[in-house]
Amino acid sequence: MALISIDFKSETLKRNVIFNVILPMENHEGPYPTLYLLHGLTDNCSSWLCNTRIRMWAEESGLAVVMPSGENSFYMDIPVKDGCLGDFGEYIGRELVEVTRRIFPLSVRREDTFLGGLSMGGFGACRNALKYSDVFGKAAILSGALHFYEYPAEWVCENGNMIGELKNFGDLEQTSQTDRNPRYLMEMIRNDPDRSFPSFYIACGLQDDLLESNRSIAQALKEAGADVIYEEGEGFHDWYFWDEYIQHVLKWLGYK
Repeated sequence: MALISIDFKSETLKRNVIFNVILPMENHEGPYPTLYLLHGLTDNCSSWLCNTRIRMWAEESGLAVVMPSGENSFYMDIPVKDGCLGDFGEYIGRELVEVTRRIFPLSVRREDTFLGGLSMGGFGACRNALKYSDVFGKAAILSGALHFYEYPAEWVCENGNMIGELKNFGDLEQTSQTDRNPRYLMEMIRNDPDRSFPSFYIACGLQDDLLESNRSIAQALKEAGADVIYEEGEGFHDWYFWDEYIQHVLKWLGYK
């Protein structure tokens, strides 16, 4: 098994960025199925490695895992076009996939290409699996920070805006009919006969403040026509829950 850190110049983000890759070389060979795994708010590309056993499980299963840094972007495109910050949605949904496939022997098949994440990364997995539904065949959302368009604006402002991340979304009423809102993207797929939904796995802890938003997104995806597995269990918004439930994700993907 190889653990590799890549530093490269991203054209989409307009700067040098780092991502980590787990490549299970022993007893496995490419082209590898690949999970692009997103971290949460205030974390970085090392968070999954530091707080879970994902390295061991990937090695055992033969699954390649790519872990980028999304800063605090919610993995969305920056609303100010042609600015210096770049577009994180396009980075995750297009450039990162293309770059990693050029460097490593990864499968290019949609059915072998997965997107997952926790909290902010859960939102990113939901939003970008829908927007780039031609790229990702499956998406996993753990304790997704899906509350922005699911909860009342007052709750979001008072309880769901830890470090000012609400500014990433702009005025919620105005942006509800844009690709910042997963429900908008669901409608785009449902109304396009040439597109199909990825399959989704969603899990959230029963003691998590974001539980109801995960329930409502799971229900909305089902009603839109997506194949959805939804689970709840004892747990809070923390690494104890995510370390346990990333195993559920790998099992659902067929790699544990």
